[in-house]
Amino acid sequence: MRLSLLIAPLLIAISTAPVHSAAAQQGEALRIGIRDDPDLLDPTFSRTYVGTVVMTALCDKLFDFDAKLNIVPVLATGYQWTDRRTLLIRLRPNVQFQNGEPFDAAAVKYTLERFLNASGSFRRSEIGAMDHVEVVDPLTARVVMREAFSPFVAILTDRAGMILPPKAAESAGKDFGLHPVCTGPFRFVERVAQDHVTLERFPGYWDASRIHYDRITYRIIPDSSVRLANLQAGSLELTEIAPLDAETVRRDTKLNLVSVPSLGYGALTINIGNAPKAETPMGRDSRVRHAFELSLDRDALSQVVYAGTYQPNAQATSPLSPLYVEEVAPPRRDVARARALLKEAGVAMPVPVPLIVYNRPQDVQVGEVIQSMAAEAGFAVQVNAMEFGTAIATVQRGDYVMTLGGWSGLLDTDSNAWSFLHTGGPLNRAGYSNPSVDELLDRARATDTLSERRAAYEGVWQQVSKDLPIIYLWTPRNIVGLSNRITGFTLLADGLLRLQDMRPK
Repeated sequence: MRLSLLIAPLLIAISTAPVHSAAAQQGEALRIGIRDDPDLLDPTFSRTYVGTVVMTALCDKLFDFDAKLNIVPVLATGYQWTDRRTLLIRLRPNVQFQNGEPFDAAAVKYTLERFLNASGSFRRSEIGAMDHVEVVDPLTARVVMREAFSPFVAILTDRAGMILPPKAAESAGKDFGLHPVCTGPFRFVERVAQDHVTLERFPGYWDASRIHYDRITYRIIPDSSVRLANLQAGSLELTEIAPLDAETVRRDTKLNLVSVPSLGYGALTINIGNAPKAETPMGRDSRVRHAFELSLDRDALSQVVYAGTYQPNAQATSPLSPLYVEEVAPPRRDVARARALLKEAGVAMPVPVPLIVYNRPQDVQVGEVIQSMAAEAGFAVQVNAMEFGTAIATVQRGDYVMTLGGWSGLLDTDSNAWSFLHTGGPLNRAGYSNPSVDELLDRARATDTLSERRAAYEGVWQQVSKDLPIIYLWTPRNIVGLSNRITGFTLLADGLLRLQDMRPK
């Protein structure tokens, strides 16, 4: 902690002068602190929360949702299911991309089919039930499904609903994310890896009256205490706040605190299907995984690291969601039972468990608390802190035993579960495969009846809690600190920073 506090003033001193200079030249400027360097700024290939935070300013979506989780139109003006496999989307007129291309049904067709067909697309699994898109007229697109797929419109409230300009995207190919172009209120200016991303106001934005800043700079600051120090010093106007720092912000008369429950989850993912790192006691034997889960006290973890604000959970669905299954609850800590399971599994204790965490103070602290708890049950956890991008790449290639991570959460449970748990899912880093889970996940996609969908997900969570490729830990809370010179800021359950209606006092 002392090191962080000593470093913070230096960072402030270095960064303030050039940012103020830019602000003076560009008009009203907003400086936002984010915890990691975003991945590729292309909705097709993006997979990180911080990438979506930045793209929220660059790219409007066809739909969004409100504080009550109701779907609302943005680039679309409405939609209609003409049958279970055909969706009509009506589009907003007089919208243009930041490069001057027109936003129309042809752009919707191009983008959705790019998401579906591009090699390496992270949107493919989200819209995989789609067959093709037809242009009915310039402001009407017809989406034709291969099979019934009830979450489709909800999925368009996130990256799958960010529409791209066909000419620019086709010309740039996989390099599109280096200089992204969209329909959002701000356009791309520059990016310096591990330092900042800068955007400027797009004068041709269709909803320009709701935008009140001329320039946005996202500063990458992994250390939560350094972000807080920059906010207190006035070098940031807005930033994510660590739960243990929330009271400090609340007491500061120059700052405001905004906090809402999340749609996401925090979890431990275990390599059970990616050899050779799956060939461990944790990877081979569910009894060992159950022993590890029973060594954990989720409530104590939340209290120690997150000031009790993170709600223990054992599923990927937030309690906010109508698809939440109350009957699926996390087990209480039981060290004696954990040790008995290890004995039953015939493993030598202590069982070595390499654990990858992001190199951020909170994540390291979670790893250390887990290390201490698990030791009492017969595990030797080795906490390996890695830079964010390195950790993602390491896990993606299966070179890990267990990793601490999570998901910021999307509106429909399908987006929080299918890609992570279905056989062959693009985010299935555990290498998990269970035919009954696959069938239940697919069933939940095929029906639009809430009770039937919830029943399918109850079956998913019951089976996953037996197999334990993922140990769900909690539902996080989105916490943002901002200068009291800002008004009009709204924080929703996905935690994204929507800039419409924000303005300086």
